[in-house]
Amino acid sequence: MSMLTPPGMGGKYRITGDVYPRMRRPHRRRRIVLASAAAVVVLGAAGWGTLQLVDVFSGDGTKTTAGKQTDCKPTPKPTTAPAAALPKPAQITVNVYNATPRSGLAKTTADELKKRGFKIGKVGNAPTAYDKKVPGAGLLLGAPAATKGAFPVLGTQLAGTTAKTDTRGTADVDLILGTAFKTLSPKATADAALVALTKPAPAVKPCR
Repeated sequence: MSMLTPPGMGGKYRITGDVYPRMRRPHRRRRIVLASAAAVVVLGAAGWGTLQLVDVFSGDGTKTTAGKQTDCKPTPKPTTAPAAALPKPAQITVNVYNATPRSGLAKTTADELKKRGFKIGKVGNAPTAYDKKVPGAGLLLGAPAATKGAFPVLGTQLAGTTAKTDTRGTADVDLILGTAFKTLSPKATADAALVALTKPAPAVKPCR
């Protein structure tokens, strides 16, 4: 027989009053709640990290730093010598001079330049000031205005030339063949170089 058996039934103790023992919530439920909260935090952190990795490795050319967007896309680079400013070979008169000990170079070179569309002026041996004194493949000589016109165009026909200006008041230019001269550049190579003069490569816009 239980000690809490009501009187009359043989019990020893009697429950009186209206206060009863407080029942505690099981510890297992508290642990479940804490574990659920921790799982939510971990999943949130993992999702944020994934978004950051996607942003870093995405190659769209746009970078966001501290809320500021920077655009570094390539933009066309302005040319120093626009296509309209460059004369065509038919507009350039070339004087061809031979500064080497080998004979006949001036005439054969002038004939080839004529086939490529250039106008030919004087042909012969180089003046005393340059005779056997041009160590490279050739020297381009003309007025200061030729540096942005005739020189670039004529320079496509012979690799390794140097340029020099004088005080002449005419638009013609001299091609003085130097001791290292062998032959003009192949026509296909010269034509490609002429095309490249009118199509400068684009530059990347600096990031700010």
